[in-house]
Amino acid sequence: MNRSSLDLDAHDPLATFRERFVASDDPAVAAYLDGNSLGRPPRVLEERLAAFVRGEWGTRLIRGWGERWFDLPLTLGDRIAAQTLGAGPGQTIVGDSTTVSLYKLIRAALAARPDRREIVIDRGNFPTDRYIVEGIAAETGRTIRWIDTEAGAGVTASDVARVICQDTAVVVLSHVAYRSGYAADVPGITRTVHAAGALVVWDLCHSVGVMPIELDAWDVDYATGCTYKYLNGGPGSPAFLYVRADLIPDAVQPIQGWMGVKDSFRMGQGYEPADGIRRFISGTPPILGMLAMQATLELIEEAGMAAIRAKSIALTEYAIAQVDRHLVPLGAVLASPRDASVRGGHITVDHPRFAELVPRLWQEGILPDFRPPSGIRLGMSPLSTSFAEVETTIAAIAAALREPEE
Repeated sequence: MNRSSLDLDAHDPLATFRERFVASDDPAVAAYLDGNSLGRPPRVLEERLAAFVRGEWGTRLIRGWGERWFDLPLTLGDRIAAQTLGAGPGQTIVGDSTTVSLYKLIRAALAARPDRREIVIDRGNFPTDRYIVEGIAAETGRTIRWIDTEAGAGVTASDVARVICQDTAVVVLSHVAYRSGYAADVPGITRTVHAAGALVVWDLCHSVGVMPIELDAWDVDYATGCTYKYLNGGPGSPAFLYVRADLIPDAVQPIQGWMGVKDSFRMGQGYEPADGIRRFISGTPPILGMLAMQATLELIEEAGMAAIRAKSIALTEYAIAQVDRHLVPLGAVLASPRDASVRGGHITVDHPRFAELVPRLWQEGILPDFRPPSGIRLGMSPLSTSFAEVETTIAAIAAALREPEE
């Protein structure tokens, strides 16, 4: 029996978390289904930012570096690792964008496999990942081998096995595909890559904070991801970067900065990298940009990743049911997996008219995302999204489709 959104919200064990985000009751926003692009800010953040300005920054001033800030990229990295990445301490830092982190990790992987000439990546990967690989290949004289995937799906271990060879240095993939929401078999693919003697870099942007991740148990080599989606770090908040412990001592990263050396304040001649994960830090880290995600980590710890994943599945299942009922009869096509075991926290629906309809939906306070060429992406953040928002959004899309084209 189909349950109503009101019933689902009434029995949602995470429902009270919605009240802990800013503007969750904003009448100008009827539904926000873009939390997988930019999460809502936690309510406590306003006071914490003010307290930081008054306190740590305003009164401690430059002393803040010696008291907390210098080590914050590492301590916050360990906290993210423990709560969302399934990773032990000393392997994760926070500080750069995902783009810069990908560049560092791919170059580090190539340096660790200097006799191999090939980089493997899929054509469906996020543009940044592809652009970075193309730039590094041109920069270093490497060859790119592309994986083609079916629409609405993603890369499998079999896909990787078909293209990988003894000349492959590194494979670059996303845990959850940014368009389809397909969740890759990280441990299975990682084993396939390792069997060929290559290394793998995983992009976790669309999975961190919404899906259980076990980097250590999965034997992942390198990983990175942004913090402004399900970790609610705010626009442009810094990414995290993970390197497996046994790879760190010999790791060579290409952006040598003063914060990544053994003794930053000695200001010595010559670059001598730090012994641990600090060697992947380059310049001065964005301390202000690290504040918001700490509030969300508290909420994740309170809710638990198992409960977050359970609600994520429930939200996407409900969205698919609504799509089948209201949008498919109007010519829409689900472009995401129906099997929850291979689906992340969002779904995409395609229709030729969606490009023209999304701006109108935004004007009406219905905020999904558009992904070319014809997809509306419904991103549901378990801690801040209600089932009613899902119903409202799909009903609004259906109403717009029923109106004649202009």
